[in-house]
Amino acid sequence: MSFDEEWASARSSATSMRLNQLPAEGGGGGGGGASDYKVTSKDLQAIGNEAQELYHGLETAAFHAGAQTDTASTSLDQDGFKTGSGMWTAWDKWRTQSETLLSACAHIHNHLEDTVLSHTNHEEVLVTNFTMSKISEHFS
Repeated sequence: MSFDEEWASARSSATSMRLNQLPAEGGGGGGGGASDYKVTSKDLQAIGNEAQELYHGLETAAFHAGAQTDTASTSLDQDGFKTGSGMWTAWDKWRTQSETLLSACAHIHNHLEDTVLSHTNHEEVLVTNFTMSKISEHFS
């Protein structure tokens, strides 16, 4: 039996997670067989890279006006205008929300990078184990 055949056999006999919570066969509704949802490491890397690019672009764009906003709001406050504190409040809200989005982008990138690495490591272990089972056949 080839590796591909052995791997297909192991996959078909393994219990799989169903995202739609329907049985794999004849479940009706929103899904067919177990092959409805496939994501490759290349797909995950592409999404992770997009999240990283978004992070760097947002990091630059979101905070470029911070020092000027501080200067302007302080100057307006000193001149007796109430808009200075309002400007600072709006900036602070923007900064907080931008930091949250940056954190989410970093989390997505790091999680997907770890997922790709973990998947690669699991695949290597499986290949080694199946190869060892093939070797064991010859010593039985």
